Amino acid sequence: MSPRPALPNTRLRLQVVVGVLGLVAVVLVARAVNLQWVDREFYQRQGDARYLRELPIPTSRGMIIDRNGEPLAVSSPVESLWANPRELLPHPERLAELSAVLDIEPGLLEARLAQRADREFVYLRRHLSPEAAAAVLERGFPGVYSQREFRRFYPQGEVMAHVLGFTNIDDRGQEGLELAFDEWLSGVPGAKRVIRDRRGRIVENVDLIRAPRPGRDLRVSLDRRVQYLAYRELKRALLEHAAASGSVVILDVRSGEILAMVNQPSYNPNAREDMDPSSQRNRAVTDVFEPGSVMKTFTAVAALETGRYTPDSVFHTSPGFMMVAGHRVSDVRDFGTLSLTRMLTKSSNVVAAQLALDMPAVHHHDVLRRFGFGRPTGSGFPGEAAGVLSAPTAWGTLERATIGFGYGLSVTALQLAQAYAAIGNGGVLTTPSFLAGAPPQRQTVIDPDLAASVLRMLETVTGPEGSARAAVVPGFRVAGKTGTSRRAVAGGYQKRYISLFAGLVPASAPRLAMVVVINDPQGEAYYGGLVAAPVFGRVMEAALRVLDVPPDDVQAWLAASPVRRGTAQAEQSAEALIDEAAQREVAR
Repeated sequence: MSPRPALPNTRLRLQVVVGVLGLVAVVLVARAVNLQWVDREFYQRQGDARYLRELPIPTSRGMIIDRNGEPLAVSSPVESLWANPRELLPHPERLAELSAVLDIEPGLLEARLAQRADREFVYLRRHLSPEAAAAVLERGFPGVYSQREFRRFYPQGEVMAHVLGFTNIDDRGQEGLELAFDEWLSGVPGAKRVIRDRRGRIVENVDLIRAPRPGRDLRVSLDRRVQYLAYRELKRALLEHAAASGSVVILDVRSGEILAMVNQPSYNPNAREDMDPSSQRNRAVTDVFEPGSVMKTFTAVAALETGRYTPDSVFHTSPGFMMVAGHRVSDVRDFGTLSLTRMLTKSSNVVAAQLALDMPAVHHHDVLRRFGFGRPTGSGFPGEAAGVLSAPTAWGTLERATIGFGYGLSVTALQLAQAYAAIGNGGVLTTPSFLAGAPPQRQTVIDPDLAASVLRMLETVTGPEGSARAAVVPGFRVAGKTGTSRRAVAGGYQKRYISLFAGLVPASAPRLAMVVVINDPQGEAYYGGLVAAPVFGRVMEAALRVLDVPPDDVQAWLAASPVRRGTAQAEQSAEALIDEAAQREVAR
C-alpha cells in the first residue's frame, strides 16, 4: 500500500493570505494618510491644475465719439471658437464636418491641430456673431468651445478711416487715433478662477481675481457732418478730374481743433481682409509736396514785416518773365505793373521772386519757420511728417527766388491749414488738435495788424479779378490763395500737377480754415482755381450752414439758400446723407 499524501497546511495558508491582505491594508491606509495629510497640498495643486483654471474676463474698448457725441468707433461683443487638440484629434471622423462648418480646408485644419497637439488651446475662428458660434457648438464637436471677445466697428466706414485708423484682431490700435490714444481707449481685462469638467465646461466660478475695467471713451474734435461733406466733395472732384489722390483739412481758426480731415483713395476699416496698405496712410499729415503759389502769402508777410513795402507797393513784371541764375521765372502772362496786393490776386511768380531776392534769406526763413513750416505741427498724429525747409545758409540765388513762389520746400496739408489759420486768427499760431475742448496751445507769430492786412489782400483772390472765383461762398466773404505746382521727380519736374487752395471764411471774422490738395488731375483743367477752389466753395457753403455761422450778407445768403429755391428739406440733406452712409456700412 502506497503512503498517503500529506494534507495541505490550510491554517498556514490562511495565515499567509490574511497577512498579505493586512499588509496591503496597512499600505493603503498609509497611502491614504499620506495623501490626506502629508502631501495633501501637493496633490490638491495637481488636481486643481487639471480642473481649476484662471480665465481672462474680456472688456470692451472705449468708444470714439465726435464733438457732438455721435459714435465713430464702437466695440461689439463677438464669440471666438477654440479647440483643445488633445480632445479633438482623437475624433478624426468629426474633423471633416468641422472644417465644412468653419469653411476651412480639412487638411489645413488637421495640420494646424497636429502642430499644436501639445497645447490645450488653439483658435479655430475668431469674431463670429453669437448666433453663428452657437450654431457650431450645437453640433457637439469634442473639444470645441467658445469665448467672448470684442470687435471694433466703424459706423462711418471709409469717411473717417484715415483719421480714426483701426485696431487689430486683438482690439489694439494699429493706425490713426486708435493708435495714438490706444492706452486711453484700451480697457484692462479681468481674471477669474473657475473649475472645468473633463470636457472643458465651466461647472463652478471659484473666485474673482481681478474685476475688468472698460476702456475710456474719447471725444474727438471731428464733426461727422463736416467730415462727410468734405469726403463727398473731394471724391466728386477726383472723379471729375480723374485725379490720383487728394486731401482736405478743415480747422477751427480760434481753437485749432480739426473739424474734418479726409483723403482719397480711402478704405473700409470694417473689412480688414480687403485692406490695401497703400490706401491706409493719412496723406494730410504724412505726404509732403512743394506747395507752389499758396506760399506767396507768406512771402508777402515777410516782405511787409521788413517795413520796406506796403500792400500798394508797385512792381514791374513786363515782359512777363525774369531770368534768375540762368533760369527763367515766368508768369502765365505779362501782367505789366502790379501792386503787392495784386501779386496775390494774379498770383505773379515774377513779383514773388523779386520780393524773395530783395529781403534777407534769414528773415524769410524765420517767417516760414514761425508759421510752422519745417517741423511737425504737434497734433500728435502717428507718423506726422515735418516737411522740408532747409537752412537759409543753403539758399543760393535760385533757391531764394523759387522759395518765394513755393518751390524748394515741402509741406503737408495740415501745416498749410495751420499756417493760414494763424493769419485768420490775428497772427496767432495754434497747435492743431484732434481732441474736443482741449486747452489750445497758442503762440503769436506776426503782428495782428499785419495779419489783418494780409487777410484783406487775400480777399481779392476770390474777387472778380482773382484766380479763385470758384471758391466764393454766397453770403460770406472769403479769403484764400490758389496754388498749382509741378510734381517733382528725380532729375526735374514732370508735366503732372498738384492743385491747391487754402482759404479762410468768413473773412470778416475767420471761423474756419480749409486746405484742398488734389494730386495729378488729368485734362486741361489742372490749375488750383479750377480744380481745388470749387471743392472749397461747395464744402463751405454747406458746412457754414450746418455749423450755423451767420453770413456777412444775409440777402445774398438767403437768395442762394435751398429754402429760397423751394426745397426746404435740403437743409437736412447733409445729415440725411450721413445717416444713409452709416446704414450702408451696417448692412455691409
